[in-house]
Amino acid sequence: MSRYCEKCGKATKACICRWIQQLDAKTELWILQHPTEVKRPIGTARILTLSLPNAKLWVGEDFSHHEEINQLLAEQDRQAWVVYPGEEAVPISSLAGSNQTQAALTKRTLIILDGTWKKAYKMWQLSTNLQQLPTVALDNVDQGNYRIRKSPKSEGVSTVEAGYLALTALEGEDDKFASLLEAFNQMIEFQIQQMPEGVFEKNYGK
Repeated sequence: MSRYCEKCGKATKACICRWIQQLDAKTELWILQHPTEVKRPIGTARILTLSLPNAKLWVGEDFSHHEEINQLLAEQDRQAWVVYPGEEAVPISSLAGSNQTQAALTKRTLIILDGTWKKAYKMWQLSTNLQQLPTVALDNVDQGNYRIRKSPKSEGVSTVEAGYLALTALEGEDDKFASLLEAFNQMIEFQIQQMPEGVFEKNYGK
């Protein structure tokens, strides 16, 4: 018997499939994953791709000449934004309040960079095709629950939290995407429970 779940890719005892729900999102999520994130046991991008049938994931660092991505970006009926807190980023709440009729007639796409702040910054710097796209910032973020991974920013969030916040801002009536956070929180709790007594408090201050 395999030690890993064939569906979610996590160790069998850490399988998150029981908390995964199929969700109908009108917005496409594209996750660009840094190679160092692929085998991380606490990686969260998989929650998004399992839950959202129209989510896509590609692995790399420089996507400038990625043929499939560039072909999709060239589609005339596609509107794409990068979730990245740059100086010119607009609040995602303003995107939610934009012309909804036009949005309904287009393929609305949000691109999330999956990596540490340092790695995401490098991906952004290298990927010149992404720099041609408008950027949005998550102005509905309080503080992430990624308690077992330190971030240099207090408002830093995991990839699945970023996806949840983005989709909720755009189409989250009745908290329809809550199961994304449920799967995430269950994964975090399991990892904490596997730590020797006192390790979590010592390393993460809680």
